[in-house]
Amino acid sequence: MRDLMKIVCCSFVFLAFLLDATAQTQDSYEYQSEFIWGINKNTYGGLIGGFVFKKSRKLNDRVLETYGLELMNVKHPQEIRKTSGTGNYYIYGKNNYLYALRLQYGRDLILFKKAPQQGVEVKAIFAVGPSIGIVAPYFVEYSSDGGGFTSYTAQYDPKNQDQILGTGRLFEGLGQSSIKMGANFKAALNFELGTVKDQVTGFEAGILFDAYTSKVVMMPEATENYSLYPTLFITLFYGNRR
Repeated sequence: MRDLMKIVCCSFVFLAFLLDATAQTQDSYEYQSEFIWGINKNTYGGLIGGFVFKKSRKLNDRVLETYGLELMNVKHPQEIRKTSGTGNYYIYGKNNYLYALRLQYGRDLILFKKAPQQGVEVKAIFAVGPSIGIVAPYFVEYSSDGGGFTSYTAQYDPKNQDQILGTGRLFEGLGQSSIKMGANFKAALNFELGTVKDQVTGFEAGILFDAYTSKVVMMPEATENYSLYPTLFITLFYGNRR
């Protein structure tokens, strides 16, 4: 989390430098809509937190109306990978996954426009919307004979700790998921760095609050399980505009 906070802070320092460099930009080019997709890294995610999609259209010269979709794998902060007797990994104490599907409606405010094929376009991002939490059981592979020659998969149970061979198959147990409803709010700065007029390349950094109606029990024996997930994030994105 500290490393990501450093990245976000550096992004805002980078903004201050860019604002000075672009304040005198003239003859900015015009567009009416854009579509972007991106890869997200955040303080409640792993190496890749998830994926982001956003469609925008201009309401006026400085304001865009936006519709967003985020697909995230939310991790508990106390998750620790352990090695089984077979050398395979599993997450100690984890009972459930949380997959967050966030729908967002918002506004992008253009702070600084970009000149043709140079400079940076900077936007302030605000969005809010419902969150659909998919709580799926975390499956692990157990030895059924004590020697690892035959096995079965089931939801993690700390009572059978010594029989664990490793993590189950990806998305196994998704059909047994339950739904947890919530809401999210995002505030960020967006830096568009591309040099091609009809393409969008850059990054977005900011904070997001994801809140559910009750606690999501991902690790039953953990010190705390949460209903509110405030997270710092950075998203690298690519797209097109016209």
